This record gives sequence, C-alpha cells and structure tokens, in this order.
Amino acid sequence: MERLDKILANLGYGTRKEVKNIVKSGRIKINGCLVKDSSIKVNPDIDKIELDDEQIHYKKYIYILMNKPSGVVSATYDSYDETVIDLLEPEHRAFNPFPVGRLDKDTVGLIIITNDGEINHRLISPKWHIDKVYYAEIDKKVDEKDIEAFKKGIILDDGYKCMPANLEIINSDKDGSMVNVTVQEGKFHQVKRMFESLGKNVVYLKRIKVGPIELDDDLDEGSYRELSEFELKSVKHSVNMN
Repeated sequence: MERLDKILANLGYGTRKEVKNIVKSGRIKINGCLVKDSSIKVNPDIDKIELDDEQIHYKKYIYILMNKPSGVVSATYDSYDETVIDLLEPEHRAFNPFPVGRLDKDTVGLIIITNDGEINHRLISPKWHIDKVYYAEIDKKVDEKDIEAFKKGIILDDGYKCMPANLEIINSDKDGSMVNVTVQEGKFHQVKRMFESLGKNVVYLKRIKVGPIELDDDLDEGSYRELSEFELKSVKHSVNMN
C-alpha cells in the first residue's frame, strides 16, 4: 500500500503539493469512487486509479536504454557537465533513476538507467559475470599476443590484475585497429588502461552490449527508450532474479 500523492508524484503528475491540489479538485477516482484525500493509501497493483476518467497505469520501476553521447557524464548530478539524467524527459526523471555503472565522459554507447537498486547492483557486480562488450579503435596494430594478454588478465598501471577478458580483432594493420573487447568488470577507464598497459591507445570507445541487451543500430546518440518486457526478463534471468 502506498499514499496516493506519492504514487502520482512518482508518475510525474507534479510535486506533492501540486498533486494534493489535483486530488482536492475532484479529478481522481479510486475504483470508481471520487476521492479528495491525497494521503489515502491504495494498492497500485490492484486498485483502479483514474485521473479525469482516464486510467493511470502505475509502475514502481523504470528501465531505460540510452545511447550516451560524448561529453555527457554518467551521474545523477554534476556541477559542470550535462548528465545522462539531464537528457531524460520529466516523466522519466520523476522516477529518480540513476545510471547503472558508468561510461567515461568521452565514451559513447549503451548505458542502462533505472531506479531498481537490486538490478543495478547485480549488473555491475563482477560476481554475476555480466559481459560488457565495447567496440574500440586503437592507434596501433593489435595482434595475437594482445589477445593472449587479455585472456591471461591485463595488469593495470596501479598493479591491479584484471579478470580474463576477450579481445576480438575486426581489422588490424600498421595504421591502427578495430576491435571488440568483452569484460566483466567496470574499473575506472578500464578498457583504455588495459590497452595502455600494452603500449597502445584507445582513440574511440563505444559500449555496444550489456548482458543480453544490445544497443540499437538506429538509436541516435542522446536518444533513449524503455526496455521491452522481453529484454527486462532477459536481464533478470541473466542476474538470477527470476
């Protein structure tokens, strides 16, 4: 059971004060009965809530897939830079969501945004072995020795040994390389630091997959959409939440 004003506020119908005025004005019905007390408790999964005779469909959690653009930070708030939350519409910001993990400011691609703390924890924790796949462009030739180094576990500049990772070469010559990298961790600047440990630099980085969720080819940078029911079930299954 939750307070009516909290439910409406969470769905983006206004602040608690604004919602209180909506209810007092006689615009809300619960199971067909007019209510004017915004503090009344209802069960949003069972009770029928109507605003101006239109049924409100309540959801507790929101799950968003965004194609993060360069220059935007993976945070809920930042004093200087635009955040992924700033890119959301008000009706989505009303859920107070947060990014799952992070992408570097100049890294683009797939980031999941949600207000579900449990799924957030399981997606970013290495213990659940969730693959994060990146497409990267490297300034030098990448070869079989690099593939083996990734398999064994790269040692970063601070002495940390990464978990074994998969390096797939798409194209490689003396002028540079295009590769896919699969990791199950999310250390600070990890993919870039892994290549730096091999004397090479990442010049472009894009995350294209997290667990079973793949970035849409036609989703422009800065755009987003909610996960489908199928995708959400796939994510929950991958982190053993079913």
